Amino acid sequence: MNKVFVTRPIPQSALGRLRREATVEVWPGPQPPPYQELRRHVAPCDGLLCLLTDRVDAELIASAPRLRVISQMAVGYDNIDVAAATARGIPVGHTPGVLTEATADLTWALILATARRVLDGVRFIEAGRWTTWDPMGLLGLELHGATLGIVGLGRIGAAVARRAAGFGMRLLYTGPREKPAVAAGVGATYADFETLLRESDVVSIHCPLTPATRHLFDARAFALMKPGAILINTARGGIVDHKALLDAVRDGHLGGAGLDVTEPEPLPADHPLMAQERVLITPHIGSATVRTRTRMAEMAVANLLAGLRGEPLPHCVNPEVYTG
Repeated sequence: MNKVFVTRPIPQSALGRLRREATVEVWPGPQPPPYQELRRHVAPCDGLLCLLTDRVDAELIASAPRLRVISQMAVGYDNIDVAAATARGIPVGHTPGVLTEATADLTWALILATARRVLDGVRFIEAGRWTTWDPMGLLGLELHGATLGIVGLGRIGAAVARRAAGFGMRLLYTGPREKPAVAAGVGATYADFETLLRESDVVSIHCPLTPATRHLFDARAFALMKPGAILINTARGGIVDHKALLDAVRDGHLGGAGLDVTEPEPLPADHPLMAQERVLITPHIGSATVRTRTRMAEMAVANLLAGLRGEPLPHCVNPEVYTG
């Protein structure tokens, strides 16, 4: 029977299906396996089901001579050396599409909480500072009629845009190319990156992390943003230069930031962003609903089992392995 290593406990419905068709070892702890442990456990395996917290590099792939399929329980896969896997003829699976609505919901939770300073208000009460109604206290950004700039009008970006309709917002989007059909469906207008930064009250990031987008939001980008604008990131932490973000919040140029992703993850407890009143950080929970995480696990298992059977993966990031 094929041997599989799963790098963290996953929903039982998916794990049970996997156990019926393979010998499965699951890393038991709540933390990811250390890299050397990951290598040791994957070495004798035919399949790997991993998470975005696992470094699956060329060295690890080379150390696992039996490995025939890698299945990631995530949409992104920048933690995997796909080129090294492809060179070995190993298909790499992921779980696209399934977390769109959950992540869009979380994006709006961050937009609302950051714009209206919800966490600041909670801290204000907890510190015993609420003594009266203050006409100048905890003033935030009014979203109705504001401009929302979406960086990356993919599935999640479009879902975020659809939710903006109820707020009567003006919608701008940017990306490497225009998407007229998608934009028309959500009422968005294309703008170049700099124009979007200058005109948006809220900027929400939904592009992938690539060499071109790493630290796309740097000191220059923040300087172009409207005074008092807020930044939301539910994509990848590396798209934002955290030092530049800290400076933009500290000097009052930005009205705040809501981050579900950081670089690194987690941020150290003493990182200065953690202490900023106008910065709200959540622990990468964009897909954290029961329904979405269960579906992600089921898709990851389906990819893994297909690879073990020698069948094309339903959701493969390197389909060239089947034609090369």
